[in-house]
Amino acid sequence: MRTRSGSLYCNGGEVAVVGQKRKRSASPVGQSAVAGECLSGGRRKRLAGGPDYLDVLTDDLVLSILSKLAASASAPSDLLSVHLTCKRLNDLGGHDMVFAKASPASLAVKAAAWSEPAQRFLKRCADAGNLEACYILGMIRFYCLGSRSGGAALLARAAVGGHAAALYSLAVIQFNGSGGAKSDRDLRAGAALCARAAALGHVDALRELGHCLQDGYGVRRDPAEGRRLLVAANARELSLALAAAAATRHPFAAAVPLGAAAAAAAAAGAGGGCPLLSDFGWSLPEAEPHAVNQFMVDWWASSRGAQAAAVKKPGTGESDGDGAELRLCSHVRCGRRETRRHEFRRCSVCGAANYCSRACQALDWKRAHKAQCVPMDRWLIAAANAAGEALPQ
Repeated sequence: MRTRSGSLYCNGGEVAVVGQKRKRSASPVGQSAVAGECLSGGRRKRLAGGPDYLDVLTDDLVLSILSKLAASASAPSDLLSVHLTCKRLNDLGGHDMVFAKASPASLAVKAAAWSEPAQRFLKRCADAGNLEACYILGMIRFYCLGSRSGGAALLARAAVGGHAAALYSLAVIQFNGSGGAKSDRDLRAGAALCARAAALGHVDALRELGHCLQDGYGVRRDPAEGRRLLVAANARELSLALAAAAATRHPFAAAVPLGAAAAAAAAAGAGGGCPLLSDFGWSLPEAEPHAVNQFMVDWWASSRGAQAAAVKKPGTGESDGDGAELRLCSHVRCGRRETRRHEFRRCSVCGAANYCSRACQALDWKRAHKAQCVPMDRWLIAAANAAGEALPQ
């Protein structure tokens, strides 16, 4: 500060000059900036020469972190955002270990969003050993894109790895002779694949195998064992519904007495009958369909499905199996479509419903067909005959 005589005096070792602002003092001990960063205007800025802590991590550790991220990803965009972060993460994110751990949610492709990049992404995951990707891409190729051999090969790869849904799908293909002639059906192979999937806890495979044992379809007839498997399938269905309801805090989980339902199932098995658990009074919430089943349902309902059905065979000028006459499975959450005419079985009562398997028939019976299957012509004839017999002579 300047005095009247024009002299200056120091303030804390600093010379004050007229017209200059007072400088900010140095930061006290304990409040200094972290190495690699500085305080400017109250905001922390990274210095150009600061350390990069990602470089300290080894590749194995980064791959382990990316694999955990892929296993918990809820959409493919979660994996894509990693590739856009930096060059190193882009390189490590393309490792087979990351694609092999991709979660089912990240592989759930919508029919409306189907494209060549989506198919390449599924193919990349399948090549890395992801069984769910093998199953999804195999089903899409076999039923939707018409690539029977390629789809069956992917399904077989997933089945060898122990994928229960792939085992059951191959069993349905063997039962129906899908992709070939009627003479190509192999009932024993279908029953064996069904038994393997049932051993892994697949509900539809349990139900299918139970019906096969009851009817002697592909296996030696054993009604008692078939009834036991059907009750086990419905008990498994109930336990999965309760687990899903508990995870989502659905009121159904608290409303169903699990002990009473288990006792009812045991009583049904001991009594020799085969009623479904829903017939005991427990109204099970309908399970969500698998992502690939929903894909097939939406695919055939879209214009793409109609175009795929009308594609001509090369060199013949004929459509693939007379696509206009090929039928879908009547179970609305299945999505499978015939690969040749009259491949699926018809309902023996009304003849209006078509099913790819007995499991789909049982599910659709509980869901809707029980109220729709009305053989009115037989009832009217029987009523007329009864009325004619009751007339006085």
